Amino acid sequence: MNPTNPTNPINSINSTNPTNPNNSINSTNPTNPINSMNSINPSNPSNPTNPINRMNPINPINSMNSTNSTNPTNPMNPMNSTTPKYRILHLAYTFIEDDYRVMRYLNSLREQGHEVELICLRRKDFPEKEWQNGVNIYRIQKRVVNESGKINYLLRMLKFFLKATIITSYLQFKKRYNIIHIHNVPDFLVFCAWLPKLLGTKIILDIHDIMPELYASKFRSNQNSIMFKILLLVERASIKFADHVIVGNDIWKERLISRAVSPYKCTAIINYPDITIFRPQINVSQQDGKFIILYPGSLNAHQGLDVAIRAFNLIKGRIPGAIFYIYGDGPALPSLKAMVKELNLEKQVIFKDPLPLTEIADIMQGANVGVIPKLAEGFGDEAFSTKSMEFMACGIPIIMSKTRIDSYYFRDKEVRFFPSGDHLALADAICEVYSRPDEARKRVEAALSLVSRENWQSRKHLYLNIIDNLLSKRL
Repeated sequence: MNPTNPTNPINSINSTNPTNPNNSINSTNPTNPINSMNSINPSNPSNPTNPINRMNPINPINSMNSTNSTNPTNPMNPMNSTTPKYRILHLAYTFIEDDYRVMRYLNSLREQGHEVELICLRRKDFPEKEWQNGVNIYRIQKRVVNESGKINYLLRMLKFFLKATIITSYLQFKKRYNIIHIHNVPDFLVFCAWLPKLLGTKIILDIHDIMPELYASKFRSNQNSIMFKILLLVERASIKFADHVIVGNDIWKERLISRAVSPYKCTAIINYPDITIFRPQINVSQQDGKFIILYPGSLNAHQGLDVAIRAFNLIKGRIPGAIFYIYGDGPALPSLKAMVKELNLEKQVIFKDPLPLTEIADIMQGANVGVIPKLAEGFGDEAFSTKSMEFMACGIPIIMSKTRIDSYYFRDKEVRFFPSGDHLALADAICEVYSRPDEARKRVEAALSLVSRENWQSRKHLYLNIIDNLLSKRL
């Protein structure tokens, strides 16, 4: 990341490391120089050497997977102590149990005293309607993440769109929402709120992924295709319909400004980590001599997991106890499992189902190194990885491919870059983290310094200001 780039919101911050140089990380285990983190105690507010410890260590989310039996009508419920300022509905084609970005929005609004509801997808064994941690959740459609064709992909979204339109319109008459916050994909989901908008409700469109480029990457299309051009038109219409647009990173903000939106109507909010959940762990067990390599996230072609598996095949005999855990699901899962079988790595490359927020944080804290092997082409080159700063917040060294987006936000002092798509270079990088613990430790300290400034707790005001400004008609 170029420190002279004035447009980078992270670069412009003083890069001086606030951590105490005498704050050494326990390195008694040569195979795991980072995990013990014994001298950094995030739960001890009196420890001045920890850049995170001044934050509230209490988890405000209380695990969105656990059913909260709190009665919303109970006068002892603090959420009932004052009349909610606003009624706000979030709508997302997502599983809330996995979508930490949406989860953080919901909890930040709830903490402000707003009445918050959510319409989303339903995973097996979860209830259709649930009151959870102060949020009414409506899970209106099941989904198996296995779309391989364009028609199947579109039909599932259209089905959700129709259901969401009916339910949103019905709820609008009951609730009279002040704001409806709609998350893509798809962009056209914003039109579920056509009736509330007619009745005066303010609409936010949150573009997690820019749809034309995502389509081109997922279905190996190009920017000259008819569908890409149609999606550009849908994007422009959706943005015009919304009162404000949030986009997932600064590169995409510049892209949208160039083709669809006024800079005054658009805000970039990256997927900042929640440092009350993702933080260095004390006295992590040493995993019986294992060297744990970890990838948690979606399994799509642009994530480059095939590169990571090939790299692991090269280092399995060079690092004693090396094991590679992959947590997630997605369209690439069958082909990745086939590759692992072909390379005879079934006992060393382990696939796991996605986990709730707090559980995956525990898993990340126990890793020796995190890998983010995205492909530096098309969509993957510009999509910000949720896990990058969460690994940083956990005090885990990161190896990531040198994509445009990661070069924009991070520097060599914080992460170990390798050329995208180069499994030989990735294998060397993993061995380097294993064999050079001092260098890995320095990167961890620099990354912790960065995350102490750039986290959800310090940046959520960007979102809350949008809410307040929309309703005061200042945007």
